[in-house]
Amino acid sequence: MTESDLPVVQLTPGRWGDPAHPVDLPAAAREALKHLGVHRPAPAPSAAAGGESELSASQLGFLTAVVGSQHVASDWDSRWAHTRGYSTTDLLRFRAGDTSDMPDAVVYPATHDEVQELLTGCAEHDLAVVPYAGGTSVVGGLAPTRRFVTVDLKRLDQLLELDEISRTATLQAGVRGPAAEALLAERGYTLGHFPQSYEGASIGGYAATRSSGQSSAGYGRFDQMVVGLTVATPSGTIELGRAPMSAAGPDLRQLVLGSEGAFGVITSVVVRVRPRPTERHFEGWRFDSFEAGLTAVRRLAQDGPLPTVLRLSDEVETAVNLADPDVLGGGSGGVLAIIGFDGPYNQATADVLTAAGGQNLGEGPGETWRTGRYRAPYLRDPLLDEGALVETLETAAFWSRIPALKAAVTEAVTGALSATPPLVLCHISHVYETGASLYFTVICAQADDPVEQWRTAKHAANQAIAAAGGTISHHHGVGTDHRDAYAAEIGPLAIEALQAVKHTLDPHNVMNPGILLPEERPLTSS
Repeated sequence: MTESDLPVVQLTPGRWGDPAHPVDLPAAAREALKHLGVHRPAPAPSAAAGGESELSASQLGFLTAVVGSQHVASDWDSRWAHTRGYSTTDLLRFRAGDTSDMPDAVVYPATHDEVQELLTGCAEHDLAVVPYAGGTSVVGGLAPTRRFVTVDLKRLDQLLELDEISRTATLQAGVRGPAAEALLAERGYTLGHFPQSYEGASIGGYAATRSSGQSSAGYGRFDQMVVGLTVATPSGTIELGRAPMSAAGPDLRQLVLGSEGAFGVITSVVVRVRPRPTERHFEGWRFDSFEAGLTAVRRLAQDGPLPTVLRLSDEVETAVNLADPDVLGGGSGGVLAIIGFDGPYNQATADVLTAAGGQNLGEGPGETWRTGRYRAPYLRDPLLDEGALVETLETAAFWSRIPALKAAVTEAVTGALSATPPLVLCHISHVYETGASLYFTVICAQADDPVEQWRTAKHAANQAIAAAGGTISHHHGVGTDHRDAYAAEIGPLAIEALQAVKHTLDPHNVMNPGILLPEERPLTSS
């Protein structure tokens, strides 16, 4: 089975993935947790009482008039299932029965026009709106600063057009990743976008967060795939992308991409597609050190030939061996690089790795990584069950800054969690001619307040990233978790410019208030 064959997974509130396919921790992992001082916590309470919908009869009447009463849900289960996202702190708050951040209702429009009508009328009815499709945010992108209704786009789930001459596809925003691949595969094409959230994430979410998938070396990031989009805003509809490239002013597509629902709701995108590969090859390569592997992947990124997938784990991640949940902790020696090809094997890429000191380990490690990749996130829930704190963070920088940035973040997180000494793992999974991303996984024993424990560590990491010249996010987005750091990164004048855009498109601050940008104006229809 390849990524293109994976099914859509209906995520469970408060736990990642399909509950019918849980992952058990291997014995080696349980033993390793003992050395970190991990102890199973007390049973989590049920969701606390309260959190009742505060919709007025007038507000409910407006919503039902737009989409029909059968497509407005204000029951507990529907609202609980649309509460927050899937960061570790989100899951911990679920486990604690925290009912804050629940929407007052979930609305299911079926067309762009229905979305537009909802947004146009929301200011008049004092309703804030959170766009939702896959719900896989890990940066607080679904928890605004005021009460709100969720606009779930799951009914916008169609492939509207496939232009085989231009090789573009128009997909509605609610199409989930595996469903998009299945629709395209019927015609012999692939999007080639496979983030680790692929089982649950959506086309609209990819665009709204500038998602990047495992095959980015070959296919590019999602924002590089988008050639056009349609967005509904409280002030009206915007359609962008008349041609693949243009010199007609600034490219406003790039203003919408990464906007995280702060300006409006992306209802469809036009994306570049490619013929579906008839073969795929994955293999593992060993290097003596992360520095040696870093030199090798930089050579490929700058001088080619690039594979479709290019990934390098550091010594700790290689030893822990997150690639294979069945043998977690079974890695040994040096560092592991993964290369993958969509299409024929490219010996020239292998020659560059050999010349840089790499040892070809064959297809075994590559296939283990490929087949285990989407199982790895399922490990988080049993780790939390055992009393471990496990979370990720990511950044990117120019090549010359990567070593110092990696060291600074590792030191900052280790220092912030000194009371519960952590394992800090790191890998590179997205490369460019001028730089690369760094993705960290942190594992330690939970403290008495694990939410605050991680917030303290994340704050230290954010400060280290800024000081070392990295960006606050390469592909997870901003949400609320990175909002202040993002403002510091781009500066007050740039924030003022973006707030001016928001004021034009969303003058009453209907859209995802407090997400991406500091909130200035309260929701009001006056």
